[in-house]
Amino acid sequence: MTNYTNDYTMPNFLVIGASKAGTTSLYEYLKQHPQVYMSPLKELRFFALEGENPNFCGPWDDIEIERYSITSLDAYKHQFLGVTDEIAIGEASPWYLYSEKAAINIKKYLPKAKLIAILRDPVDRAYSHFSMHVLNGREPLTEFTQAIQEEKNRISNNWSWSWHYVQRGLYYQQLSRYFSLFEDEKIKIYLYEDLKTNAIKVVQDIFQFLGVETSFIPDLSLQHNVSGIPKNKILHSFLTKKNPVKTLLKSLIPDQYRHQLSTKLTTKNLAKSTVSLEVRQELIKVYRDDILQLQDLIDRDLSAWLH
Repeated sequence: MTNYTNDYTMPNFLVIGASKAGTTSLYEYLKQHPQVYMSPLKELRFFALEGENPNFCGPWDDIEIERYSITSLDAYKHQFLGVTDEIAIGEASPWYLYSEKAAINIKKYLPKAKLIAILRDPVDRAYSHFSMHVLNGREPLTEFTQAIQEEKNRISNNWSWSWHYVQRGLYYQQLSRYFSLFEDEKIKIYLYEDLKTNAIKVVQDIFQFLGVETSFIPDLSLQHNVSGIPKNKILHSFLTKKNPVKTLLKSLIPDQYRHQLSTKLTTKNLAKSTVSLEVRQELIKVYRDDILQLQDLIDRDLSAWLH
């Protein structure tokens, strides 16, 4: 097997998923560490889409997926030109967990890479993903049950993986590809609950895994990529869409503070919604066998996901 990592700077670790399980927050936390370099663009998707010309057919797929995905090695390398003396070099792309070929490509290009995954209750994950698409105006259906029923049609009609709400929660199936190719000690698995209840502990454990200074404490005050139902639709529209007032504020408020303010206001304006008990029970039937196998694979009690 050819080792491609000797000729240029490439990552030595990857956050491979799962989607809607805190990967955006983790990306932001890791980015703050002075000994960690994260690619400027999150979700490069290179190992999932290498050499392809994506032509997905779902709403906004051409903007969200095709325009911002990196499919060539040269373009991927470009993301790491800013590396100086950092010890840990990485990127975060939740598509890698779901992709059938990403694990093979990662093994090909980065055979010694360390891998990190955060897993979330698959029912909550699916509903959160649906809610995010509703929130940003991409999802044409208003009911989660309708979207679930349409999933097979969407997959057959080549909508991007962003619409595979249910299928993306089959973690045992997805992680098995990585455990078959990489040594167990190269893979770290966390639960979304871990990150929510004790983010500092998770982040510092990851720092130790990556071999960087563990005493560093990143700013955890901002929530990232939060989904929910807007309490005030007018305010949500103002905060998330272009308008003259926001254009004016760009010249008055530095980017960093403007982003923090917008994120805080957007988050405060969102009300949490949950999937109905009936739908949850139906989806648990879909996930049950996968969850039971996953428990053994990662040696974690996942019984809470079965209720």
